[in-house]
Amino acid sequence: MRETDDVLEQTIDQIMGDNDGRLSLMASGLKGSEILKIATDIRRMLAEGKEICNLTVGDFNPAQFRIPKLLEDAIKDALTKGETNYPPTDGISQLKESVQQFYKQRLNLDYPLDSIIITSGSRPGIFGTYSTLVDPGDIVVYPVPTWNNNHYCHIVGAIGRPVVCGEKDAFLPTRALLKDAVKDARLLALNSPLNPTGTAFAKDTLEGICDLVLEENESRRKSGTPPLYVMYDQVYWILTFGSTVHYHPVGLRPEMVDYTIYVDGISKAFAATGVRVGWVAGPGDVIQKMTSLLAHVGAWAPRAEQVATAKLLSASSEVEQYSVTMKAGLQQRLDTLYAGVVALRKQGFPVNAMTPMGAIYLSAQFNLIGKRTPSGAQLTTNEEIRQYLLQEAQLAIVPFQAFGSLENTGWFRLSVGAVSVQEIQSMLGRLNNALAKLT
Repeated sequence: MRETDDVLEQTIDQIMGDNDGRLSLMASGLKGSEILKIATDIRRMLAEGKEICNLTVGDFNPAQFRIPKLLEDAIKDALTKGETNYPPTDGISQLKESVQQFYKQRLNLDYPLDSIIITSGSRPGIFGTYSTLVDPGDIVVYPVPTWNNNHYCHIVGAIGRPVVCGEKDAFLPTRALLKDAVKDARLLALNSPLNPTGTAFAKDTLEGICDLVLEENESRRKSGTPPLYVMYDQVYWILTFGSTVHYHPVGLRPEMVDYTIYVDGISKAFAATGVRVGWVAGPGDVIQKMTSLLAHVGAWAPRAEQVATAKLLSASSEVEQYSVTMKAGLQQRLDTLYAGVVALRKQGFPVNAMTPMGAIYLSAQFNLIGKRTPSGAQLTTNEEIRQYLLQEAQLAIVPFQAFGSLENTGWFRLSVGAVSVQEIQSMLGRLNNALAKLT
C-alpha cells in the first residue's frame, strides 16, 4: 500500500536524521523504557531518606510476595543435582508436558508438545512472535494503552497501528474499534488482564473480536492473502478478582487455533519475575520456526528453573493454595487503593478509578489539569501531575503516556506488587493533603 510505504519512508528518514553512522537504524531509533526513567526520581528521593509509596514497577517485592516454597526448594534441589547444562532449545520435555497438562486442565486448551516452546520469561515469546510473523513494513494493530508493542514494532521494522481505547470500554478494544484497523494487518496484539489498566475482556467483547478475525481470514483465504494472527498475552490470567472470568480466543472460538499465539509464564502468577520461565503455545509451524529463531538468540530458560517449574505446575494442590493466598493479598491492596481513591472523589476531589478486575494494577485518574500548586505553578500535563504527586504525596505512579497514550487525560497505572497495605494507607493520607493544597 502507498500509505504504508509513506509511513515507512518517513520513519526511516526520521531515524536517519538522528543517526551518525555508529549504530544501526533500529538501535539509533530505539527508545528506552519510560518506566525506568521515572525510577531515577524515586531513587533520588529514597537517597534523601523520604518515604515513597512506589506504585511504578510491575514487579513483586519478595518481602510482600515470595515465590512458592515448592518452586524455591525445587530450584535448589535441581542445582544440587547438577541441572546446570544447556536445556533443549524448545524446553525440557518434563516442563513442556507440565505446561500441556496445565493448559488442558485449567483452560481446556490441548496443544501437542511440538506446539509449545519454553522461553526465558514472556518477553522472548513476544519478541519471537513478532520476529517469526512480521516483516519490515507489515502492519501490527494494538490497543492503546498497551505495554511495549510500540517498541517491538520498532525492533522488527513494523508499522504500528495503535487503536485508542477509552474508559467506557475498560481501555480494551472492541470489534467496532478494530474493524477497519485489521483490514491489511499482519498481527493483532492483545493482552488480558491488561497491563497497564488491570481490566479484562468481557466474553462478548472477545467473541466479537474473534469473529472479526475469522471473517477477515476467510476473506483472505479466498484471495490467497496471508492470514491475520492474534498474539494473546495472558501472563496475568490466573490473577483475576471478584466476578471476573478470564476468557481466551480458542476457548471461545475453537477455529482461532490456527491464528492464535499464546504468550504466558510463571512471572506474574507466582511472583517469579526473576526466575525467568515462560512459554508460547500456537500453531505448530509457527512454533517450530520460533524455536529456531530463539535458539540463535539463546532465549531459553535456565535448566534448573525449568525442572523446578515442571514440578510446580504438576502440583495442583500447591498451585491452588498459593494462588488463593497471593490473590487475597493482591486484592486487599487493590481494594484498599481503590476505596481510597473513591473516598477522595466523594470528598469532591477530581479523581477516579476503575474497579480492579485482574493483574496487579489499578487505573486511576487524577484530573488535575489546570490546577495550581502552592507555588503558583499550573499543572498542564500528566508528567507535571506525576511530579507533583511524587513531591507532595510521596506517591510514585506511571502515566498512561508510558503505554502509548498521547493525551493528557490524567490516567495513571498504579502497581501494588511491591508495597504493603500499610504503605498504601499511609500514602492515602498524604495524597489527601496534596490534593487539598491545589487550587
